[in-house]
Amino acid sequence: MAPRADGRPDLPAVRERQSLREQVAHALRAALITGEMRPGMVYSAPALAAQFGVSATPVREAMLDLAKEGLVEAVRNKGFRVTELSERDLDELTELRRLIEVPTVSQLAGKPAGAVGAPSFEALRPQARAIVDAAERGDLLGYVDADIRFHLDLLALAGNSHLVEVVRDLRNRARLYGLSALHQRGVLVDSAREHLTLLDLLSAGDVSGTERLMREHIRHVRGIWASRPE
Repeated sequence: MAPRADGRPDLPAVRERQSLREQVAHALRAALITGEMRPGMVYSAPALAAQFGVSATPVREAMLDLAKEGLVEAVRNKGFRVTELSERDLDELTELRRLIEVPTVSQLAGKPAGAVGAPSFEALRPQARAIVDAAERGDLLGYVDADIRFHLDLLALAGNSHLVEVVRDLRNRARLYGLSALHQRGVLVDSAREHLTLLDLLSAGDVSGTERLMREHIRHVRGIWASRPE
């Protein structure tokens, strides 16, 4: 997704399913994660509201929600500044994801069929395909949305809701600046297909293969966060 010539973020449309505050928060979070809203930049609620076609109130409320997550910070009489992440921040986020997700997903592969089983993994295959479809279309916001839902739903199979929320927070704090470059190079689809391969390994009960792929997948994501895709 190429940046706009005027420097304004390319934001997704607001839909009618959730409250305006929730919809705007979701759309802004996606724009932050993909890097459409750039670190260090200050965005005003009225200007963002004009792009969404809504009043400034739900935008301001949504931005306050994001401020609580550490994604933005309020700037008096100006708006909200996108929080910048250092290389150390990204390294620490990556390490936390590795410590949590690799053993959790690997253990899922080793569970007996009655505990999790192939049918549960197969239920996630449409989501994995949605990630690939979004990658093929170059729909970066759709890619991020489908990717987050896939990983959180997969982790939910472990039965620990607190673990899922911790990973949700870690992912929300990340920035996938390298997605656009990956798409332009034609390799974003390769990264997306790792999700389908992961399901194949899980369904086959391949613990070592699952662990290996999860480590590689998170390493690739770290490259995307750094805007240096591997």
